[in-house]
Amino acid sequence: MKIMTILACVVLSSNAFAECRTTATGRTVCDNAQNAGGYNRNTGTAWKSEKDSGGVTTTQTSKGGEAKTKNGKGVYKSPSGKTCVKTGNNQGCN
Repeated sequence: MKIMTILACVVLSSNAFAECRTTATGRTVCDNAQNAGGYNRNTGTAWKSEKDSGGVTTTQTSKGGEAKTKNGKGVYKSPSGKTCVKTGNNQGCN
């Protein structure tokens, strides 16, 4: 479930050189839709997200997880080495 939450955050996230603000939930939102970041008070995990010119969003957590997503599909690599994939037709982890 954590993996899907991280993927959801990545898909919904998007801040570099822009005006930024922090929402009531602690999420940082910026005008240019290129980078974002935030902190989850419940888990103590900070995260940052960047979107490249190809539209791929890369999100990294302070605990070592990394997710790469585009158009609702993506790959997540946990700090322990577990890899999870979500495609248009399937999702799962190894």
